[in-house]
Amino acid sequence: MATLKDIAQMAQVSIATVSRILNNDPTLSVPQQTRENVLEAAKALQYQKKKKNDPGIHICLIQWYSLQQEINDPYYLTLRHGVEDYCAKNGIILRRIFKDDVNIEKSLKGIDGIICLGKFSKSHIETLKKYNDAIILLDMDYENLKECSIVLDFDLALKQALTYLTDLGHQKIGYLGGVEYLDDGQAYDDIRKKSFIKYAKEYQIEYEDYMIEGEFTSESGYAMMSNMIQSHHLPTALFAASDPIAMGAMKALNDYGFHIPDDISIIGFDNIDASNYTYPPLTTFYAPAFDMGQFGARLLHQAIKDHTKLLPMRIQLPCYLVERESCQAL
Repeated sequence: MATLKDIAQMAQVSIATVSRILNNDPTLSVPQQTRENVLEAAKALQYQKKKKNDPGIHICLIQWYSLQQEINDPYYLTLRHGVEDYCAKNGIILRRIFKDDVNIEKSLKGIDGIICLGKFSKSHIETLKKYNDAIILLDMDYENLKECSIVLDFDLALKQALTYLTDLGHQKIGYLGGVEYLDDGQAYDDIRKKSFIKYAKEYQIEYEDYMIEGEFTSESGYAMMSNMIQSHHLPTALFAASDPIAMGAMKALNDYGFHIPDDISIIGFDNIDASNYTYPPLTTFYAPAFDMGQFGARLLHQAIKDHTKLLPMRIQLPCYLVERESCQAL
């Protein structure tokens, strides 16, 4: 069985720091990254606190995406950390599984509530509700949902992005996006793409020849941008649906001899830590993924404690522009 010493060695901190983090000491002041390193080490070592007489509240976090997808796109990692942070601070026992786990029925036994993180099909949600109907959905946006869902306000963010670029004089604006698939094989209808097209038409922007979709990874961003460059048909500005896509696109532009923002402006989405260290620093949108995870866990926790049913509702969290140096006026 793992000990505090094992966690301290893996996280490269003192045993006292591990103890205070795992016990949510409010007087402890450490960087967020240190806190996350300790929690990750505890999870990797399957550390368990000594059981008390009170069985506590058990919540199951079901991830739609794979570990590799989480590595490629820090957005989902940040979302998960938000859930884990709230549960750790409130003594909630969190069980983390993936949607394709073969022992899902066993994993859901004795669970008080479920958090679904990512893009689940409606049929999969209905299956999960047979085990427990105290369920909350994070980062899912469907019409006619019967569950509580928390999403980002992509529509307003895209309106702000295109307003910002057109105010800089851009009228040829491209879109680099990713396609995500539900467990039933259907492509998820990305609000970012729909909103981009809606506001591009409203602002009379030239966009049809500058739209490419791949995956939400830097590698895909590089490939999409390379294809666009080789077509010899470039816009004056780009919106990338994630920071990893934007960073891959920036690498491709640099490799082909383009200068950002002199030759082309680019906006990302998520405001991951690395976006502040690109060259030039990436203008992007802050997406409150960590807050979404915390808020979702808190809503479910409160419903479980109060023995109340979560009402079907759609909650939107706002995003906002983080202006750096990757965009300029024509």
